[in-house]
Amino acid sequence: YFNDSGTRTLVLGINPGRMGAGATGINFTAPLQLEQYCGISHPLGKQTELSAAFIYESIQSYGGVKTFYEKYFIGAVCPLGFISKGVNVNYYDQPRLQEAVTPFIEERMEMLLGYGFSRGRCICIGEGKNLKFLQQLNKKQGWFQEIVSLPHPRFIMQYRRKLKATYLQQYVKLFRET
Repeated sequence: YFNDSGTRTLVLGINPGRMGAGATGINFTAPLQLEQYCGISHPLGKQTELSAAFIYESIQSYGGVKTFYEKYFIGAVCPLGFISKGVNVNYYDQPRLQEAVTPFIEERMEMLLGYGFSRGRCICIGEGKNLKFLQQLNKKQGWFQEIVSLPHPRFIMQYRRKLKATYLQQYVKLFRET
């Protein structure tokens, strides 16, 4: 999906989870979505996770993986995944962890942008702490002209599932505008 020289917009989540990118190496992509939507066979099993299910439903609503990945690259503010007591931990959940990974996050973002990603608009997945942290770094580093945000899929699927269709429309509308 990325064998071209097109400029893409970054879509940045928080950090990889153990069931999605922790298993596949691709953000918001669990083994089921990797095979079912991307057509990539693998020996990882068929597990999925809520965020991956929502993201790929939004990608399908947008026009499918080929159309989506021609314009977008999904990554994470922090490309490292963290687990504590068997559950995912976000980089910002523990102040010492956030402080420790911030230089790595800055270095990684500079590397990503060196690949030619758009510096106009960045889409942040997560409207709370992830957005606030990314905005603070952006103010300091000047990476993007604008950062817009979308609600996190985990929040939608866990707490607002009855409104999923509305959130899917919100995602697709932003993808079409960017």
